[in-house]
Amino acid sequence: MNTKNITDKAERKAAKRKARKEAPPAAKRASGVARGSMKKKVRKMAKGQRKR
Repeated sequence: MNTKNITDKAERKAAKRKARKEAPPAAKRASGVARGSMKKKVRKMAKGQRKR
């Protein structure tokens, strides 16, 4: 929702809340998809002798 042209803070807040209430509910996450599946994976450090 674009509220850029509403200058009054209370009016803008009311408009946003109204839009949020009227918006369709967000779809549930698929059961097989991990929450951080798109995150960059961290490489495992070598075990054994410490680097430092």
